[in-house]
Amino acid sequence: MSDPVSPPREFTMIDVDDMRAFQTVARLLSFSGAGRVLSVRKSAISRSIQRLEALLGVRLFERTTREVVLTEAGRALLGHFSEIVTRVDEVLDMATSLASHPRGRLRLTAGIGFGMEVLTEILPVFSLAFSDVDVSLELTSRTVDLVAEQTDVAFRMGPMLDSNLVATRLGAIACLLCAAPSYLERRGWPRSIDDLRSHDLLLIPRGDGLPRRLSLCDKDGVEHQVEATARLTANDPKAIDRMVLNGAGIAATARYVAAPEIEAGNLVRVLPDWSVPAVDVSLVMPAGKERSPAARAFVDFMRKRVAGNRRWFDDGA
Repeated sequence: MSDPVSPPREFTMIDVDDMRAFQTVARLLSFSGAGRVLSVRKSAISRSIQRLEALLGVRLFERTTREVVLTEAGRALLGHFSEIVTRVDEVLDMATSLASHPRGRLRLTAGIGFGMEVLTEILPVFSLAFSDVDVSLELTSRTVDLVAEQTDVAFRMGPMLDSNLVATRLGAIACLLCAAPSYLERRGWPRSIDDLRSHDLLLIPRGDGLPRRLSLCDKDGVEHQVEATARLTANDPKAIDRMVLNGAGIAATARYVAAPEIEAGNLVRVLPDWSVPAVDVSLVMPAGKERSPAARAFVDFMRKRVAGNRRWFDDGA
């Protein structure tokens, strides 16, 4: 059992922000990381934990210069604090939903390529339409834990696997198999999907770290796997796109990226009789966040914005 920090004081109201700081440090096991998630200084997180420890009379974390570890008391209290914070958030969301106009901070996350190509154009329009909503956008190649990192809405690509998230499908991104003219001059044109085995392919690796296979569909819509190992991999499509433009090899590129480059002569479509399966795009949020007026307004805005938009999406939701 952890040694008490000091005898418990007489009953004093616990600050919800202190509980939120404890919950976030416990999930990330990092004071600095919790500060970044909650947009406060590391010193403020430390003071929150010190206040809680002093009030409760127990030590919540064992801290060294190299790691942060929950004590037995910290582990026992975490579930109770998390439940309280969740209930308080629900009350705040409900109170906010009673307002006639969305307001407050909206935290978004998306992949780097999608964010740079699509969201940098859409978000200024949303900001003008909803002037009382402050938007914070994080672009990253990792899958963000929306609950632990206090994120309201995320853009996710591909099939939705987490049943605990509320998902809204926006559409599908069409892709084209492309290469730079300089690469094709150097290595020659593939005439069949079998020829791709002897070419340099660029792919995003699977989330489990295993190699990803390039998928192509024939004229009848039958999907075929190309049994070839990628020569170059990167964890974000923006990097793949840049390497293809620089002559590194052949890759499936989003149509909204590839089309203007093809028109400019910087890319060439490879095996045009074959198609690349489109990639589903969905907005996801933790259960309960759909009651937030700001999050709801953003989802509705995105659905209307992309409806019938053939520039970015192959189809609408």
